[in-house]
Amino acid sequence: MKVISLLAGAAAALAFSVPAIAADDAAATKAMKDSGCTKCHATDKAKKGPAYQKIAAKYKGKADAEAKLTEFVTKSPKVKMDDGSEEEHKALKDAGQAKNLVQWILAQ
Repeated sequence: MKVISLLAGAAAALAFSVPAIAADDAAATKAMKDSGCTKCHATDKAKKGPAYQKIAAKYKGKADAEAKLTEFVTKSPKVKMDDGSEEEHKALKDAGQAKNLVQWILAQ
């Protein structure tokens, strides 16, 4: 009986420690490079745009995080850069690529 309880506890811990939908790191990296995202963004440090970790922290715990970021990366809004300049944000056209990239950003 103790073994069953222990196994059930371990399974529950594992289920809650793994994200429900894991982003494909290689595909996200390729999308970032192909779309020029790395020109302005990095994972852990600010460049011309915010770090992906900072973006993830901003949206952490928000139910609409994925929808808002997906809209942002699939449209071309004007964005204000840290240096005060404004640019048109580049848009991803492929919906699957955008979804994977957004999930990757939110996992940072």
